[in-house]
Amino acid sequence: MIRETDHDEFMKAALEEAEKAFEKGEVPIGAVVVYDGEIIARAHNLRETAGHPLTHAELLAIHQASGHFESFRLEDCTLYVTLEPCVMCSGAIIMSRISHVVFGAYDPKGGTVRSLMELLDEPRFNHRPGVTAGVLEEECSQLLKSFFRNLRQKKSQDRQ
Repeated sequence: MIRETDHDEFMKAALEEAEKAFEKGEVPIGAVVVYDGEIIARAHNLRETAGHPLTHAELLAIHQASGHFESFRLEDCTLYVTLEPCVMCSGAIIMSRISHVVFGAYDPKGGTVRSLMELLDEPRFNHRPGVTAGVLEEECSQLLKSFFRNLRQKKSQDRQ
């Protein structure tokens, strides 16, 4: 089981993944899956690079972790992600039986863990992971704000 004091360490690893996405021109979201205190999967957004809507950081990390176990069941794993998961990723979290989700920044436009709805707490699902919200929230939020500020500036320069 992961101690609360470990959350910062693992979220920093997710932030490293998010920075890789930033460098590629991807929305900077990173994720890691932790099992027994060790990172077993790392991923970052690749939607633009792959040209595919399913290449969210969470889905890629879940896929990699499933390969580690050769099973879709990630019952004793914790997912760390820099931005609150969307509905698609929340569904994958439920289906993969991840035990706990830790996210950094809230997503008021697309987050389905706490912001728009509390999908992971839905009692009609057969699995409900624990949730810890707001870990390194400022660092996660600042990276996203920086990315979109840069994107707006580039678009403005391109119009001139």
